[in-house]
Formats: sequence, structure tokens, C-alpha cells
Amino acid sequence: MENQDLYWIWLTQRPRLGAKGQRELVEGFGPPAELWAADDAALERAGIAPTLRKGLLDKELSPARAVLERCAETGVRVLTLADPAYPARLRLQGDAPAVLYCKGTPPGEDRPMIGLVGARAADAEGLALAFRLGAEIAACGGLTVTGMAKGVDAQSAEGALANGGFVIGVLGCGPDLVYPRENAALFARVAERGCLLSEYPPGVGANARHFPVRNRLISALSDGVVVVRAAEQSGSLITARWAAEQGRDVFAVPGDPADPLSRGCNALLRDGAWAASSGWDVLERYQFRYPMAVRMQNAKCKMQNEGTGNREQGTGDGGREATGNRQQATGDGGRGSFGSAALRAGRQDRDADAVGAAIGRPQEAQAVRTDFSELSPVQRTIAEALADGALQLDALIDKTGLSAAQILPQLTILQIKKHITQKPGKIYELS
Repeated sequence: MENQDLYWIWLTQRPRLGAKGQRELVEGFGPPAELWAADDAALERAGIAPTLRKGLLDKELSPARAVLERCAETGVRVLTLADPAYPARLRLQGDAPAVLYCKGTPPGEDRPMIGLVGARAADAEGLALAFRLGAEIAACGGLTVTGMAKGVDAQSAEGALANGGFVIGVLGCGPDLVYPRENAALFARVAERGCLLSEYPPGVGANARHFPVRNRLISALSDGVVVVRAAEQSGSLITARWAAEQGRDVFAVPGDPADPLSRGCNALLRDGAWAASSGWDVLERYQFRYPMAVRMQNAKCKMQNEGTGNREQGTGDGGREATGNRQQATGDGGRGSFGSAALRAGRQDRDADAVGAAIGRPQEAQAVRTDFSELSPVQRTIAEALADGALQLDALIDKTGLSAAQILPQLTILQIKKHITQKPGKIYELS
């Protein structure tokens, strides 16, 4: 008996049939194996148009068999709509792919999935922010969904992995290929500690037409999508629009209006997206939907942000009340169309520096560490530079001789590991 996956792959290879059409055929006629076995009369009785029947009457299975063989060779798993491991939230979409190709472990449905997307050409500060958001979302119990492109996508995945998180990389090529090539090491780690997903079979290369199509899967897999950095005509905004159409929450990180890579984010906020500066800004919306996942870890996140909350309370501006309002607003599920009042903007309760200062803050006074043997060479250089006392970021860059792009992600890792603490004004000191 033939592997049933073979017939599903055969169906995806039929001409003039997109994902929606493939699904409609399966729902209206029956499993792909029955479609493959049907003759022209049976297809005509089912009301299938002659243009589609021509492709369905091609019963050659060798191209589908070649895909299955390549999957076996490259360690790629086939997930069909009939497979229990197929992501349930994606299956609910009318244009869900009939077949997904997965390298790694398919994600479960017991934790919130958060899409993190943004500019490929983000500056060092934007990259560090993406890294931190990925790390914080992992700490708060969420899974990170990203497109694995260079820039924000790659750094958000790096941050999640650095904090023990699960990453779902959604690709515009086959899951056995790497695009861009410089992300090869990251792809390998995601496949080992998360999964790479694609609707394109092994061997299919990256194509400009694939990425807008890929974006709908990023949003469909996610409970909410966070746009970290985006220009006014960014591909990340395509993902945000998909998210709104699919009933997902849309978040954006506010930025300097003069920064071209913040204009897209600021436009999303004007149109009703929720504001986010930390992982907890996002995950707090899902603590009641996923109580066993988020609540088990949110104490850690609240502890990390505790110093920020105290500063808000001290200002008398009702910072804690604003957080409560956001939680109350989740009663409507946070769903709605992009640009409508149903996607209300969450108010900005924390600035980025204050949140950064709270990451990794020791709860009690501790002796300053002097043993840096467990650190990487770059991390050791940073720690040794701080051994003589706290330094502002620019002074730290000058003292270490490292570039901002090198130093910012490592500062975040050192904070997560509680080796250093950040104070307001981007001042760092050993913990």
C-alpha cells in the first residue's frame, strides 16, 4: 500500500490549483488518494471543471515519489491536513497548505505563538531590541515565529534560543535549504531546538514571489504579530495585514518619527495596533488564554519588569492601571480588522531604556562576579571592561573596541544570565 503522503504531494503538484483549491477538492470530493483513483466521469459528476480535471487525470506519481525520497534523505517530515501534528490554528485557515514540510519538532498548541518580524536592514539598536524581545517572549512562556531573514527576524530567533525558547522558522524555500546563506548556523540550531516549516518541498529555492505568500503562514501560526522595525512600504506590513485579516492581534514597537524604519510601526499604531516595548507587553494579553503556560513563567517576567512598574507608580500617572486596562481589553479577544477601532492601541507604559534596565536585575545585593571563564570571548571582553566600574554604552564601546552591532546582543545575553545590570541612561555595571 502506498504511503498516503504520496497522494497529498501529488495533489499539490496539480496545475491551476492553489492551496485554497486543493483544500476545497479534498473537502468536496474526498482524500487525495480517492481523487487520484477517480476517472473523468467521477470527477465530472463531482462538478469539477474540465480545466482542473485535466491535471487530476494525470496519474503519474514519480514526481511526488521524488519529493518523498528527498524528504527522507534530508530529514524533512511531511505534515498533511490529515496529520494530527499539523498546526491546528493554521488548519483553520481556508488557504492553509495541503502539505507542510517540517524539519525539527512540530509546535504544540499549548503555548502562545508570537510572530516577530521587521526590517532586514535594521540598525544595531533595532537588532538588539529584536534580540531582547525574542529572549523576553521565551522567558514569559511564548514561542517565537519568524521568517528567518537577516536582520530583525534572525535576531529575534537568536534571542529566543539564547533564553531556551522554541523557534518556528517559516521559510520561502524548501526546509532543507538555507536562505540567506549567512544564517546557516541559525537554521541548524532552529531545526534542532524548534522547527523549520515551509509549504515548499525540499530542493525548492528562495524566490521573491514566495515571501509575501510565506508571510500569511507566519501570521496564521501566531496569536499575535509584533512588528519591530518597518519602513512605510515594508514586507513586514504585509504580515501585519495578513494578521488582521486572520483575526490575529497586531503589535508594533514605537519609534522615532524621524527614523524611516520606524514609520511603518508608527503607522500601525495610528491604525490601532497595540504598542509593545517588552515581551511582557505582548504575553500579558494571553495569560488567561494559556494560564498553564504563561502563568507558570510570568512571575519571572514580572520580576524582571518590577523596577519599571515601581517607577510608573511613583510618577502618579497610573502606570499599573494602564496595564490592567490592557488586560481587561482582552475580554473581546483582541480581534478585529487592521486599521479598525477593534484593534485598539495599547498605551506605552515603559520606555525601552527602563525595560532594559530591569532585565536581569538581582533581587538582592550580590558580590560582583570576577570569574568570567564560562563566558564567550566577546562576553568576557565586556565583563572585564566593566570590572573597574560602570560604563555608559558609548564608553563601553570605546573601551572594548567592539562595534555596536557586536556588543548590543551580547549585553542582552549577559543581562539574561545576570552577569551585568543596565541602569537608566544605558549605563552598564557588573551584577
